[in-house]
Formats: sequence, C-alpha cells, structure tokens
Amino acid sequence: MTQARLDDETIPGPPPRLALLLEPAGLLEPIRLAARSRQLSRLPRGHGAPVMVLPGFGTGDMATWALRKFLTYLDYDVRGWDLGRNHGRVPELVEQVLGRLEALAASRGCDVRLVGWSLGGYIAREVARERPDLVARVVTLGSPVVGGPKYTASHRHYVRRGYDLDDIETRVAARERIPLKVPVTAIYSKRDGVVTWQACIDRVNPGTEHVEVSASHLGLGMSPDVFSIVAERLAAGL
Repeated sequence: MTQARLDDETIPGPPPRLALLLEPAGLLEPIRLAARSRQLSRLPRGHGAPVMVLPGFGTGDMATWALRKFLTYLDYDVRGWDLGRNHGRVPELVEQVLGRLEALAASRGCDVRLVGWSLGGYIAREVARERPDLVARVVTLGSPVVGGPKYTASHRHYVRRGYDLDDIETRVAARERIPLKVPVTAIYSKRDGVVTWQACIDRVNPGTEHVEVSASHLGLGMSPDVFSIVAERLAAGL
C-alpha cells in the first residue's frame, strides 16, 4: 500500500477495454478474505459508532453486503443506503442521502462515518461537503473525484443518453470551491478497470489521504487489504 503521486496531473481517459476484461479477477478476493480472517478479526472495534455504506453506479446494497457484514462484526452500527439501485443521478441521490444522514445522526445523537464504493464514494464526499457537522470521516473505494463519469467505464452510458461529459467535468470541478472539512481516505488501485486511477486522486483538498492497493474495481469491495484500511480509518477518534 503506497501513497499517490499528487503531482501527476495527467488523466489519460477512461480505462482501456483490456483492464475492464480483467475485472472478474476480483471474484477471487473472497478467498484472500477467508485466508486473512483471523488477522482481520483483531482490527479495532467500532463501539457502536454509526456507519453508512454507499454502493457504486448500477448497484445497490447487495453489492456492499460483505463490507457491511464485516463492519457489523467489528461492532459498528452499520446501515446501507436503502435507496435501491444507484442510478447515477448525483444531485438527486445527494439530497436523498443527506436526508438519511440527518435522520441517522439525530437518532444516534452523534456524527456518522461514511464509506462509499465508486460513485457511492463521490456521493459520500458531496454529502460531507454539505453537512460536515454530521460526518466524522469519509472513506472512498475507487471513487472518481475528477471528471464525473468522463474517466470511467460508464462514460459511454452517459454519452448515449445525451450527457455532455465536458460540462459535467466542469461542474464537478466547480464543487471544489466548497472545501471538504472532514478527514477523507481515498483508496484506489492502478489495476482498476472501471475508474481510471488518476481520477481518484484529490489534488484540491489537502486533508485527503490517498492509499494504493492492488485490486480490480470489483475486488475493492471484497479485498482484505481494503477491509483492513477501512477498519483502521473508521476507528480513528473513537
């Protein structure tokens, strides 16, 4: 696990098709997860702290089942987002997650930790940007923070539906005028076949920590390396 080179400004475009074809290798991650179960069981406990886990584009809570089960084992009060499939309409989803965040923080009487996979991580960042008073920290897994869908395998989906990806990239960049005020850990992989890894690097908010792992995009939600990082970062401050 290494830190990103933040001075590398070049984003070459969406991931190559070959990288996407290698994504099914992530289905082997549960084997590694099982082999390291004893080590993972010794990670810091959550003492009931609330955590909300947000899924990636085109998926729902079932996609984050393994991660949520693991965090529940570590004694976190874990919630899915309960919004069905992530349809990618970010402004709408941010508003819906904000409502759920506010309700959860009010019911528990404390701030909430957010974990987001892919587009779910981008949404988590935007929610934290809007309500930093309710968010303790954010952990993202392979989440594009530059360009919206422009540098992801889903870019064709948006183009077919008439979206202007350059305009989306400009609007995403404009959001950075509001700085992030909560700690963020951005986990990324150069093997990612869905999101170009350079688009996961936050060059604007100095409080963002970047951690590199070796996994496919699909494997990020089941990788023992990722589970270990998530558990350690979520436990900070407890």
